[in-house]
Amino acid sequence: MKKILTWRLMITLVLLACSAAVYAVHYFLFRDFRGIFFNLISDFAFLFIYALIILLVVERLLAQREKLAMMKKMNMVIGTFFSEVGLELLRKFSAFADNASGLAGDLQITSHWGKKDFQRALALARTFSYSVRIDASGLPDLRDLRRFLLEKRSFLLRLLENPNLLEHEGFTDLLWAVFHLTDELAYRIESLEGLPAGDLLHLAADLKRAYSQLTKEWIAYMGHLKESYPFLFSLAARINPFNPKASAVVE
Repeated sequence: MKKILTWRLMITLVLLACSAAVYAVHYFLFRDFRGIFFNLISDFAFLFIYALIILLVVERLLAQREKLAMMKKMNMVIGTFFSEVGLELLRKFSAFADNASGLAGDLQITSHWGKKDFQRALALARTFSYSVRIDASGLPDLRDLRRFLLEKRSFLLRLLENPNLLEHEGFTDLLWAVFHLTDELAYRIESLEGLPAGDLLHLAADLKRAYSQLTKEWIAYMGHLKESYPFLFSLAARINPFNPKASAVVE
């Protein structure tokens, strides 16, 4: 600390000495002390405007840097979510969507995709008409989904405790949709047998909400990986949950 103060003091003295030397040269050349004083006052007056400009620029740069750092941390959390829960949820949700193949056909993401391709896919996911249906034949899949969500409940709760996620409205909405579906299934009997048709329609609506939001967030996350982490994107594209033939093995 003492060395830092000494270094700063030396720099300060050197700069002040240089300034005094320049003013001295000016005086000996032009013998105009009044002009020197006038320029000094003018420069001092502008100093406040200069400080304001620097303050605004530095503040903006610091804010952008802080935002980028926060986004990096947030995307790490989102990546953990998809590794632990999201990808498997997409596979399980597709079992209840009658038209899942129609959506999957447009989400065969490859290394050739660019920003426009991800924008197109995201627009499709937002406007796609998800046809989700739950009936007696789908109860085994629904019980499997219930078990999976209850097992991951503590993990999802820890995600909500992360303050960085508060800045990502879309992902926060996704977590709440998944939590709501989890609670709906948890409050019903474990076998899920004998549920009336109206209740199955209600569960289908909750599942549809979570499915649509999960799909959008997955596409956005894949776009982020493609742009910032190509090596992570390579694996994510190979295990695409919308590709029934997906494999992590490189052929």
